[in-house]
Amino acid sequence: MLNEQILHQPESRVIELDIEGMTCSSCVGRVERKLGKIDGVEALVNLPLESAQVTVPANVTDEQITATVAAVGYKATVRRAAHPVRTIGTMADPAPTGLAGSTPASPPEGPPSHPAGKLRPRLIVAAVLTVPVFMVSMVPALQFSNWGWVVGALALPVVSWAAWPFHRAAAINARHLGSTMDTLVSIGVTAAYLFSAWQLFADPAMTEHSQAMEGMETGGLYFEVASVVTTFLLLGRYLEANARRKAGGALKALLNLGAKDAAVLRDGSEVLIPAGQLRAGDVIVVRPGEKIATDGVVLEGTSAVDASLVTGESVPVEVGPNSPVTGATINTSGRLLVRATRVGADTTLAQMGRLVSQAQTAKAPIARLADRISAVFVPVVLVLAALTFVGWLLAAGPAISDAELRAAFTAAVAVLVIACPCALGLATPVGLLTGTGRGAQLGILIKGPQVLEDTRTVDTILLDKTGTVTTGHLDVDGTHAFAPFTEAEVLRLAGAAEAASEHPVARAIAAAALTAEHRTGGAARLPAVTDFHSAPGGGVRGSVDGRHVTVGRASWLQENSVTVSAQQQAALAAAEADGATAVWVAVNGQPAGIISLRDTLKPGSAAAIARLRELGLRPILLTGDNAAVANQVAAAVGIPSEDVFAGVLPEGKVEAVRSLQAGGATVAMAGDGVNDAAALAQSDLGIAMGSGTDVAIEAADLTVMGNDLGQVAQAIELSRRTLATIKTNLFWAFFYNVVGIPVAALGLLNPMIAGAAMAASSVLVVANSLRLRRFGK
Repeated sequence: MLNEQILHQPESRVIELDIEGMTCSSCVGRVERKLGKIDGVEALVNLPLESAQVTVPANVTDEQITATVAAVGYKATVRRAAHPVRTIGTMADPAPTGLAGSTPASPPEGPPSHPAGKLRPRLIVAAVLTVPVFMVSMVPALQFSNWGWVVGALALPVVSWAAWPFHRAAAINARHLGSTMDTLVSIGVTAAYLFSAWQLFADPAMTEHSQAMEGMETGGLYFEVASVVTTFLLLGRYLEANARRKAGGALKALLNLGAKDAAVLRDGSEVLIPAGQLRAGDVIVVRPGEKIATDGVVLEGTSAVDASLVTGESVPVEVGPNSPVTGATINTSGRLLVRATRVGADTTLAQMGRLVSQAQTAKAPIARLADRISAVFVPVVLVLAALTFVGWLLAAGPAISDAELRAAFTAAVAVLVIACPCALGLATPVGLLTGTGRGAQLGILIKGPQVLEDTRTVDTILLDKTGTVTTGHLDVDGTHAFAPFTEAEVLRLAGAAEAASEHPVARAIAAAALTAEHRTGGAARLPAVTDFHSAPGGGVRGSVDGRHVTVGRASWLQENSVTVSAQQQAALAAAEADGATAVWVAVNGQPAGIISLRDTLKPGSAAAIARLRELGLRPILLTGDNAAVANQVAAAVGIPSEDVFAGVLPEGKVEAVRSLQAGGATVAMAGDGVNDAAALAQSDLGIAMGSGTDVAIEAADLTVMGNDLGQVAQAIELSRRTLATIKTNLFWAFFYNVVGIPVAALGLLNPMIAGAAMAASSVLVVANSLRLRRFGK
């Protein structure tokens, strides 16, 4: 967050950068620290989006900022023109572009030349060249005279051009006295290739190699090791870059929810204009089925507005004159005239976009396990290689022969060769590929290795009600009849009247009535309604089988001169208190009954929540619905009332996540609506239901493609199992290095042992990962 001095500098501005070359959280820290050294500059760097928002004073130019980033070793380009900083808020205040009334632009998706696109040709070239290198090196029947020179030539582009991203990152880390997995890969690949090349040049005719082959040794050529390591690690890096690229999709999907055009009243006529040209005070015409283009207030008309995507309310909201409405919600029935009150960056949709962006930026990426190992392992290996070389020279005495010098060099390089991260490099990508592949078969999408670590520590899970625990669709829950009417009669008459209406409540009643007719062996259709009249926001009336039927809210009954007794009013209050949406049914001016509707539970929700508890998680129900509805759903699935947060707006969901995190909880969030997107991004682990919106899916870390809450528990369990497998892989890979390095340093490592050890460690890692294919069987 910016300090007060910067916030109130009127000449300050915010520029947005695309930054290429960042691979881990240490890169983010370096960029932020370097930019922070410029007086008056504050920066927030977003690794998933590969971007930064930088607040700069007027005396600092864009060129200075990009040059500063370049000095750290990364390429920065200004995404769009700078804009003034508001006098209140934080650096994230500027709204995402592409909203109504804002500067036309595409939502941030990362640099135009994204790492995934750059890595793809390198990966293809590496894979094509590695296959013959591996086959010729490992299959004696395919070997020919002087084949080592051919293999060395084929491997050269792999270890140089294809592996360049690793070499470049290693060089940047070295400049800052740091080391990561890239350092380990670069040193190992280079050492394996150079050692092999040195052996080849020392024996151009490969006579020693031929003799070694007779003794079942490799002759000291490790070209295939360098090539295979590069190819596998490029594959892992490519998949990771692809996953990061999708991080910006949450904002894009969110922005696309807004209406593209709006019908505006100008001099008594309707004029269709792009939504981006709307201004506060414009009067918008919204017909049934259309999206409301921006936030505003209803001037004329009544209707029911479906706000479920934005507010999470499962029941459409009745609106009339002076009712506030939100942009991107859908008008389900009557024609509305809406006066625009907030446009562009001030709309609710834009504010939700900012929440997603803020949460993604503030979410600290978890360092890779292999990086944490290599941070210590790489310097140790370099020191051991140097000590090995010096030790052999000291042991040789003052007069060092060529053979002794060669033995010292061979032992030192052998340390680097045996430390080549073949198994260590395979540990994460192979485990991740197997786990995510099995997840895909089960309808579970895992976005990256950092997600796996998040699942290990999660202890609390927030469950959105509508669409996650419940179906999100209204169904008739029950019918209460007043004498002399029967329940079947009330439902049949109400369904016939409502069948002519487009309202979601009407459709639910009509569907329930038709089902009841089929169940009792009645007609295949409901009786026809005549003299039909619909009042948006009120109800319907018409004649069914010669009887006058009125269905709707209490105010609608009053308009139609229907008097309700205190006892009947108490029945309605009891139904609503139990969490139902209740409507009146009157026949010939007399109250006939009440029909209750509910958002029904998904099958298996209660069992899924019980499974989450077994996994050590505390389920909490979070919803925009009222407390009565929320408590009724919670009781049905076994969540105590103290773990129910009802009436929560999108901003409130984010605050609920932050509050739990501040209390020490590691929070997962499961949801499916636009209103859940920011909370999904803010949570330590975001889980989206695949039946939900693209916004929720893109903002989440895990996606379950089905509609079953049980998949959420299964996704967490699979992620934890995959993480455990990767940790096991890392242990055995590291153990292989720990055992092999001392053997190499003592000069006891011949090519046969090195080759066997490398092959065995790799086979062990792959075999351990393949066990994940049996998960869930």
